[in-house]
Amino acid sequence: MATNIDEIVETLSKLPVIELAKLKTLLEDKWGVKAQAAMPAMVAAAPGEAAGEAKEESTEFKVTLEESPAEKKIAIIKVVRAITGLGLKEAKELVESAPKVLKESAPKAEAEEIVKKVAEAGGKASSKGL
Repeated sequence: MATNIDEIVETLSKLPVIELAKLKTLLEDKWGVKAQAAMPAMVAAAPGEAAGEAKEESTEFKVTLEESPAEKKIAIIKVVRAITGLGLKEAKELVESAPKVLKESAPKAEAEEIVKKVAEAGGKASSKGL
C-alpha cells in the first residue's frame, strides 16, 4: 500500500498547480466535501509585541457552536446535550439559535474534544483562548 501512495505522491508532484486545483475541485465534487486550509501553526506577533517575546498560550478556552446544518440537527443536539447537560428542549433551542456558546471555560484538551465531537456530528464549533 505504501508503494502505491508513494507513486501517487510522485505523480501529483509533477502536475502543474492549475491541474492540482482542478483535481481538488473534482475530488470535492465526487466526495461531497470542501477542502479547507489548515489553521496556521504559528500566529504572527500582534502589533506592539516584541519580536523575541513569546505570547503566553491560553489554558482556558470558550467553545462556541458556530453552525448546525438542518440535516444534522438531531446528531448535534445529542452532542450538545452530552456536553452541556441540558435537557432536550434547551439543547434544541441552543442548536437552532447558533452561534451560541457551549462552554464558557474549558481546558485546551476538553475544548478540542468538544470541537471534534461537534464536527463528527456534522456541525461546526470553534474554541477561543481566554
